[in-house]
Amino acid sequence: MRTTLLGLALAAGLVTAACGSGAETNEPGDDGAGSSPGGGGDPVTIVFESYNYGTEGVGGEGMQQLIDAFEAEHPEITIDPKGTPTAEIHTSVHAQAAAGNPPDVAQIGWSKFGYLLENLPYVPMEEVAPEGELDQHLEGMYPAAVELGRHDGELAGLPFTVSTPTLFINADLFRAAGLDPAEPPTTWTQAKEAAEAIVGTGAQGIYVDAAGDAKSDFLTQSLIDSNGGRLLGDDGSLQLDSPEAVEALSLLADLSASGAQPRVGEAEAVAMFQAGQLGMLVTSSALLAGMATASEGVFELETAGLPAYDGKDLAPTVSGAGIFVFSQDEEKRRAAWEFVKFATSERGYTVLASTIGYLPLRPDIIDDPEYLGDFFAEDDRLLPTVEQLESVVPYQVLAGENGQQALLLMQDNAIAPIMVSGADPESTLRDIAGQMRDLLGR
Repeated sequence: MRTTLLGLALAAGLVTAACGSGAETNEPGDDGAGSSPGGGGDPVTIVFESYNYGTEGVGGEGMQQLIDAFEAEHPEITIDPKGTPTAEIHTSVHAQAAAGNPPDVAQIGWSKFGYLLENLPYVPMEEVAPEGELDQHLEGMYPAAVELGRHDGELAGLPFTVSTPTLFINADLFRAAGLDPAEPPTTWTQAKEAAEAIVGTGAQGIYVDAAGDAKSDFLTQSLIDSNGGRLLGDDGSLQLDSPEAVEALSLLADLSASGAQPRVGEAEAVAMFQAGQLGMLVTSSALLAGMATASEGVFELETAGLPAYDGKDLAPTVSGAGIFVFSQDEEKRRAAWEFVKFATSERGYTVLASTIGYLPLRPDIIDDPEYLGDFFAEDDRLLPTVEQLESVVPYQVLAGENGQQALLLMQDNAIAPIMVSGADPESTLRDIAGQMRDLLGR
């Protein structure tokens, strides 16, 4: 039986080996280690606001390990961490900035990127990094991941805790329904058929977590994108009520109406899955470590990529967050760059992948025994979503002063009712799209 991600990482020595020690020296800019920001070893403290930090379980533990590893290599820099819920962190940073004291570094979700661009005093990475270091640091990252933080030709932030949609599978319920968990569904048609077979055994079938509590629309966009549509057209016009979007999101209504998907909210669905009562859960790959821990001794957990629509190419987008700098003080800004550089280095991504389940955004570390090679040799359940990185399309931001309000309107008044309340997809999406256009002014 597989061990948990965190247990496996510790047993294999991955976090320790990959993060080195304070005695290790590296050339500046190689992968996050190097000289202190002040050059003379003067101590400096920076505030890091994170929605993972301080949470129970692997998310909080993994972020603490990242901080500890950084401080071990940079004894002159102290991280003062602050935990804030994911749905509130952007407004928290805004309130602190308005008071003249923003955090130096913050983890902010991609679904809040539009709000950040309009409302938060971020410092572009081109201004944060010393001359020549940014391009060097970006070498070896997935290009599509780097582009997530780019706006108007500049990098507002770097990809930090990134995930793609994952199909979590209860292998025991698959077998009980006469299904082979080694051959998971690759299309939504197959997924519905598998769910109905599982329902026939008395369990629940599948849940697509498209209307979660974090108010992220990454699954909404992933479904639309994978059906040949886009949330926004090339001219920036809203396409939520396009034929491709309506057809894609009708899947959510169809699964619920057929009984293949329970009409419940996210928390209840996750609890069902962790209790071994739900056959499949489509959600962020960032839940892998927690799911692995919860399933241990309850059922055998397997994973697969996001199913595709019949005859269509898979085109998922991402969830998770970027890492952004807000330091106004020059010394703290240099320290912030060292932390950002470490957090998005080979070593940083090794910690995040092996402890939490975020994606390693530097492909060379996947097979490298110094980083994740041994880890993936023991537990390959993150690999299906890593492989999806080759198919990822850019997350689209609802920019503008009312962008975040429009996103919440879409998730709360369209996606959730279609899934849970039996709302008609076509008329609901048409109505909400009209309201969103009024908010967005386009």
